[in-house]
Amino acid sequence: MPVKRLPSNPNLDHLKYQAKDLITGHAAHDQAVAQRIRELLPPFSAATDAAIFNAPLPLSSAQLAIAREHGFPSWPRLKAHIEKPARSNNPALLRHERIEDPGFRRAVDLLDAGDAAGLSNYLRQHPALLHQRVQFEGVNYFRNPSLLEFAAENPIRHGKLPPNIVQTAKVILDAGVDQSALDETLMLVATGRVPRDCGVQLPLIDLLCDYGADPAGALHPATAHGEFEAVTALIQRGAPVDLPVAAALGRASEFHRLLPNAGETDRHLALALAAQFGQVEVVRALLDAGENPNRYNPSGAHSHSTPLHQAALGGHNEVVRLLVERGARLDLKDVLWQGTPADWAQHEGRTEVEAYLRTEQASRNQKREETP
Repeated sequence: MPVKRLPSNPNLDHLKYQAKDLITGHAAHDQAVAQRIRELLPPFSAATDAAIFNAPLPLSSAQLAIAREHGFPSWPRLKAHIEKPARSNNPALLRHERIEDPGFRRAVDLLDAGDAAGLSNYLRQHPALLHQRVQFEGVNYFRNPSLLEFAAENPIRHGKLPPNIVQTAKVILDAGVDQSALDETLMLVATGRVPRDCGVQLPLIDLLCDYGADPAGALHPATAHGEFEAVTALIQRGAPVDLPVAAALGRASEFHRLLPNAGETDRHLALALAAQFGQVEVVRALLDAGENPNRYNPSGAHSHSTPLHQAALGGHNEVVRLLVERGARLDLKDVLWQGTPADWAQHEGRTEVEAYLRTEQASRNQKREETP
């Protein structure tokens, strides 16, 4: 779920009210509130809406959820940021500009400049930098990156990568990094627009996999971001094609072979991805198998929205109509911007989809009014 950025002058009292509003929504059995709790409070990550509503939600837990929704690990950390903002958490600065450690910042500058020789010499003089991490708060991801992860240019900082980024990244890899840095960098590269636009996404994937990065761990994120060339490369490097990936790619024979033995988690993700990418026959098969079109999408697959939101956003008319015919709610709002699927279609200029959804909503409203 994307992080809600704090306003330029955040007010702690307003955030306290947000926590109280969350408690009110929990008591009212608001489905969107259940999704926020599921996403933000780890004990509820696999809980059903009913289990969430049946559990108490004390103020301390609601405040923790609000802190995490804004990219902070705890309410005290959010409070400390508001009372004394740190440079590392300044949203007006790019990530490398927020680095407070001058040694780490120098290494990132050498990386960004493509100075492979200079970076190699610098790391020999300061080997501890290879295992050091910097901390950013108030952000959606890239919260605790290592030096290697800056090579992915994801999140976007400069909008480009040096032409010799593969060689420069190899300098860091040859010097030695831990497994988590390898895997996280692979995920960032596989989901990044800049590596793709610069023509280095696939060479970087190969390089990282050569050094032991796990292609399976990056497969679902790359799929959810629609980076299908990266998905193909990861599969070629050994990532297994599971139900969600087969659903997103529209690989019908693999999908139908995997569906009978797939677990609930994979089916949920498969529906989210199939709707997002307009795979109408896959969506139909999942609905026939009992998948609920009115669940919010799972974590890592635009979990602030529903399958209908994603289908409307993509202008996938057949999928939209199928979901509506199978009972998808038209009034469910996304968690982040509070828009209905019709609102999402309007925002993206999907006029045919928007008109259909608004007509259907009006028809449903009329039927409810006519029902005694």
